[in-house]
Amino acid sequence: MFPLTEENKHVAQLLFNTGTCPRCIFRFCGVDFHAPYKLSYKELLNELQKFLEMEKDELILEVSNPPPKKIRLQELEDSTDNLSQNGGRISGIDDGSIVCKNPNLSVCNVCLGILQEFCEKDFINKVCQKVEASGFEFTNLVFSVSFPPQLSVREHAAWLLVKQEMGKQNLSLGRNDIVQLKEAYKWIAHPLFSEELGVPIDGKSLFEVSVVFAHPETVEDCHFLAAICPDCFKPAKNKQSVFTRMAVMKALNKIKEEDFRKQFPCPPNSPKAVCTVLEIECAHGAVFVAGRYNKYSRNLPQTPWIIDGERKLESSVEELISDHLLRVFKAESFNFSSSGREDVDVRTLGNGRPFAIELVNPHRVHFTSQEIKELQQKINSSSNKIQVRDLQLVTREAIGHMKEGEEEKTKTYSALIWTNEAIQKKDIEFLNDIKDLKIDQKTPLRVLHRRPLAVRTRTIHSMEIHYVDEHHFRLHLKTQAGTYIKEFVHGDFGRTKPNIGSLMNVTADILELDVESVDVDWPPALDD
Repeated sequence: MFPLTEENKHVAQLLFNTGTCPRCIFRFCGVDFHAPYKLSYKELLNELQKFLEMEKDELILEVSNPPPKKIRLQELEDSTDNLSQNGGRISGIDDGSIVCKNPNLSVCNVCLGILQEFCEKDFINKVCQKVEASGFEFTNLVFSVSFPPQLSVREHAAWLLVKQEMGKQNLSLGRNDIVQLKEAYKWIAHPLFSEELGVPIDGKSLFEVSVVFAHPETVEDCHFLAAICPDCFKPAKNKQSVFTRMAVMKALNKIKEEDFRKQFPCPPNSPKAVCTVLEIECAHGAVFVAGRYNKYSRNLPQTPWIIDGERKLESSVEELISDHLLRVFKAESFNFSSSGREDVDVRTLGNGRPFAIELVNPHRVHFTSQEIKELQQKINSSSNKIQVRDLQLVTREAIGHMKEGEEEKTKTYSALIWTNEAIQKKDIEFLNDIKDLKIDQKTPLRVLHRRPLAVRTRTIHSMEIHYVDEHHFRLHLKTQAGTYIKEFVHGDFGRTKPNIGSLMNVTADILELDVESVDVDWPPALDD
């Protein structure tokens, strides 16, 4: 059923005469249900012709503006296939634009062709071909579009025209009465995308397909706004143009109607060209893998050890784990985090240290528990320096449990201590009786380059000693997370008080240190 009524006829005729497409006419007539927009463009023109009781050869009317340039519709391969593809992104813009198939189609003076063939099946199918060729796994998707900013200017001009005409009939038309261009586009495109790709459109999906449109007349259409409202257009480092959609909308909300009419034609002139597709991009939201790792080497940093651009050691815990994940998930990059960190010469034993890896823009995201288990085995068989356990997919929110444990939980250590003076077992037994010792630690000298200078109070919950010989004993400690164990032993030139040396009234140093447990109950333990 054709959605326009007799009361819409005057506005429809006015807009059509000035070069507005049928779907934009629907928008300005407040047609807010989907079905009419989904008709093919040819059907819409025929139906509009009948409604306006026009002869077929009068469909494209000459107005005071120069004749509009026709949309040159070659096969979309000529346009989209000329765009270069890189990592799921297709970018580039050519001289003429991705244009329509209908040689008699004039470019709409409001939507610049967006609601003409750019939302119809042929174009959507070409975008879907690019999506399928991108190599991403997905079971649903978010579809987004970005339009040239001057569409807001042209829509504003058309609104002022219609508002003025309706005012002559004592009728009103608010800006919110117009159906938004993006809404109308999605009403048409969403079902076509869903049908072609065989998956639902879901606003919460991690997989996004975005189409960015551009137009060569953007600066020409918008420059008067910058002259009238210069404060709305501030250059930004990450923006190629000051004429962003937000800046244009800000200026349109600020400019007076009479000033706008003086600077921009109402109705808007027919454009010299149609929109082009600047970019088609596929991107998948990050996925997260968590587990626990053991480190058995005293010559392996947790993260790459690079000083002044020079790598000091060939590998790291982070790389030994992440390199495998990057390949299997086909991700672009990663971010590694863990519950605390150990020094390069410290082993991590027991049930290991919790870690999480954010995999950025992964192309593969669906794995069975057996596949994850096999991935864990592959990591473990590739190096004798580390072992991973409880490897699993987790949510972004779940990682918060790991970070909470960094300061709140306890950690257990084993340290081999040397003393400058000879000791007997009875000289150190008193350490077993010390419970919940409060110590003040000024930021250690060795980490001062990356940690702010502060005094942190930490708790040594318990200590247990094992005598070795006159100059050595092993000390087992249970401490508050965040305690600097090496400094608690040697004192760091008095920056940690009290310390083992001051408690024993000797010079003490640490020869070996192992992390025996990190008491963070995350991620959940898995069956072997």
